[in-house]
Amino acid sequence: MKKLLDIMVALRDPETGCPWDIKQTFKTIIPYTLEEAYEVADAIENGDMNELKSELGDLLFQVVFYSQMAKEHGDFDFNDVVDAVSAKLVNRHPHVFAGVDCKDEKSLHEAWEKTKSVERDLIANTKNASILEGVAKALPALKRAQKLQKRASRVGFDWPDVEPVLAKIEEEVQELREAMTQSDQISIFEETGDVLFSCVNLARHLDVDAEESLRGCNQKFEMRFNYIETLLQQSDKSFQSCSLKELEALWQEAKIKC
Repeated sequence: MKKLLDIMVALRDPETGCPWDIKQTFKTIIPYTLEEAYEVADAIENGDMNELKSELGDLLFQVVFYSQMAKEHGDFDFNDVVDAVSAKLVNRHPHVFAGVDCKDEKSLHEAWEKTKSVERDLIANTKNASILEGVAKALPALKRAQKLQKRASRVGFDWPDVEPVLAKIEEEVQELREAMTQSDQISIFEETGDVLFSCVNLARHLDVDAEESLRGCNQKFEMRFNYIETLLQQSDKSFQSCSLKELEALWQEAKIKC
């Protein structure tokens, strides 16, 4: 770890460092941090341990980069980051570090949420913050929608069961249809978002991670689409040369095979 921290110091040296690294700011490296996090996820989904090792190193470097810039500004350093997360983990796992008895996974989750709630309340009391404070705006939209809904649910702003959620989806779809009938592009844009947000709410009520569910659907679509591509190539055909009926038949075959 010391070696990596020393490399980061050298890269940021105003006189002998790397020009690119020197000119970076907290904001300019945000896209790289997000990219590295997604590459970690890809490596895990692909089951590539060598790639995962490499991508975890890249992600760790992002943490070191931010920490070095903060140190230069006199805010905190890497050791402070380690101390903070260590204290947080110990505080959130009293069943491991403080002898608190948790009977099952449900009680563990409740204790975890209670501890996080206390932490948020402390922040809210000092900042007069909203209940939704701390839900990162840079999260993927589906993930952020689910977190916003979950946070609101903790104070009772939620449907009691799944049936009203399904009804809400139908209501939003009808509003989208009306916007489409009127060819109102602004309303179509907004109503499409409402439909998606309602679908995320349904996923939450069904205890499904909307982001992961859609990622899985994307992978499934890609696999089935690639299957159709292969069949067309073998038959010396193209998508454009096939009718919708033929493509639908190929899709149904792909659903069986994939």
